[in-house]
Amino acid sequence: MNEANNAFHLLTLASSFRPSSVAQMPPPAVPRYNVLGVGVSALTFEQARKLVVSVRGQTRLGYICLGTAHGLTEARSDDALRRIYNASWLTTPDGMPLVWLGPAGVERVYGPDLMLAVCDAGRAIGLTHYFYGGAPGVAETLRERLTARFPGLQVVGTTTPPFRPLELDEKAALRAEVARLRPDVIWVGISTPKQERFMAEFAPILDAGVLIGVGAAFDFHSGRVRQAPRWIQRSGGEWLFRLCTEPRRLGPRYLKTNPLFVLHTLAQRTGLKKYPLEQGAARERAAKEQGPGNQ
Repeated sequence: MNEANNAFHLLTLASSFRPSSVAQMPPPAVPRYNVLGVGVSALTFEQARKLVVSVRGQTRLGYICLGTAHGLTEARSDDALRRIYNASWLTTPDGMPLVWLGPAGVERVYGPDLMLAVCDAGRAIGLTHYFYGGAPGVAETLRERLTARFPGLQVVGTTTPPFRPLELDEKAALRAEVARLRPDVIWVGISTPKQERFMAEFAPILDAGVLIGVGAAFDFHSGRVRQAPRWIQRSGGEWLFRLCTEPRRLGPRYLKTNPLFVLHTLAQRTGLKKYPLEQGAARERAAKEQGPGNQ
């Protein structure tokens, strides 16, 4: 009888699954600069860290995208993805090319570094975290490693999602668990652009402060994948390091999107082509496109 009641409860939640408007998630007052039609947040690493820590005790503020050459190139041929980036709470310059294209004072807000900095600083105020993503076992290993590294860190839950869109009952179960745990930050590590679509769909209906898509940070900090040395990261060559370590998986991505990114940005910088930024309208259209089954 209990199992039947639980199943009925999950199906009831699933049937009521309706994302609220993205426009109801006000972004912080951070200016943006246009890179290929995506508004990239012009901020420093410290500003980003403070903004994330400040979500303590709040709910449904939105989601944070970590902008890269790969992601923004994908967004050039995908209007819905571009609108997701522009409807975000923040879209930070995760890759060095986005930093170089920004105004003076912009700093790299690298997902793996942001994750460590927020986990560290948030301990003082009881910031709570939830890990969603990674291969089987990665999220749990990540929790073990980070709680050992940062004593007092509160990781209230983890989920390893399937490599497919969630079914209605799975969506309902996730929504119910997050409502019970109410984490301040949900870290999402399921790769671009899947994680951006996931966050845009779920941020309006999960009882969490903010969702942050950090991709490979799960693999790096769990020890599953080797991270590039700091000097390579600063030089903008991290993509080449990762390509050498995972050629089969990352070759098609980098060898296609990186040359396209260079060509598109050259066209934008020289004025040969315009890439209009429609940020306000993008938030409204993105809201209409996010619905059940659109993951």
